[in-house]
Amino acid sequence: MKKILVVSAHPEPRSLNAALTGFAVDHLRAAGHEVRVSDLYAMKWKASVDADDFPDDAPDRRLHVMDASERATLAGKLSADVAAEQEKVRWSDAVVLQFPLWWFSAPAILKGWIDRVFTAGFGYGPEVPPPYSEGALAGRRALVSVTAGARESSFSDRGIHGRLADVLHPVQHGLFWFTGMTPLEPFAVYGSNDLPEERFAAAKREYGRRLDGLFTDEPVPFRSLVGGDYDREMRLLPGVEAPGTGGLDLHVRPRG
Repeated sequence: MKKILVVSAHPEPRSLNAALTGFAVDHLRAAGHEVRVSDLYAMKWKASVDADDFPDDAPDRRLHVMDASERATLAGKLSADVAAEQEKVRWSDAVVLQFPLWWFSAPAILKGWIDRVFTAGFGYGPEVPPPYSEGALAGRRALVSVTAGARESSFSDRGIHGRLADVLHPVQHGLFWFTGMTPLEPFAVYGSNDLPEERFAAAKREYGRRLDGLFTDEPVPFRSLVGGDYDREMRLLPGVEAPGTGGLDLHVRPRG
């Protein structure tokens, strides 16, 4: 049995995203796992970081978010809602993010969950292990489940929207891998604005397969900052990549 946190970000409880969240929770529990859910809209999650997140900070002190968040995190003085979400992440063996792709990113409420929960001293900073490695939150698997209104071909290597791996790089590499979590290849449902029942059934079958492999599927092989591939300025060393590799693929180790 594993412990899994599912974070859902859609305002409509009858939406496809809500249906996928419900499916994931039921599927994982049926497999014997323990599941907790953070439904951000149902929770009325506050998206913006502000001084209220650090209630013990002096009100006349200039707010430097990294410093204030680190002080509050290490002292156990974060606001109650942030502290509760951090406890869920610590408790988990895996984190699943479920969201619609809005303007090539996560909804603001989910970005706000990331901004507020992954504080200095918890997800990054000098008091925790270095980023892009077996870092602060090492040992956890991470899966993005995303819906997109556009067709799959438009998110391909020559698609006008760019590859989905590149669009999701800020979450996959900049959140998960930066904090030490192990990201899996994302699961996506395309053409989500008008999804006939047979395609929804197929999506659930594929999603179920991906959930079954949450702890066994091969992760995205991002390079480690401390593995010898980067110099002291955090730049990839010349010649480490395969010939012809460029862009964000530079930071992924060749498979096989």
